[in-house]
Amino acid sequence: MGDAGEGLVDNQARIQERLEEIERERTDRRQAETRDPEVQRTMESLRLARAELVRQREATTHDRRRAMIDDAIAEIDRRTSQLA
Repeated sequence: MGDAGEGLVDNQARIQERLEEIERERTDRRQAETRDPEVQRTMESLRLARAELVRQREATTHDRRRAMIDDAIAEIDRRTSQLA
């Protein structure tokens, strides 16, 4: 009979975790809805551009090109922090 009680406790814990997860998702969704869609598009564009630059930086061997990419990544980070 002890095993059945443990299963019930486990289920209650899982249900509570799921409810908390749903509440977090709702909060995130509300915050996303209150953001300006143009800002969201810009942030996504910057995120993708940064990912591409990081990929290019890893692939390049020329020091000057790496420096240029590092400058571009720094600029994207600056713009992202201004929008956030």
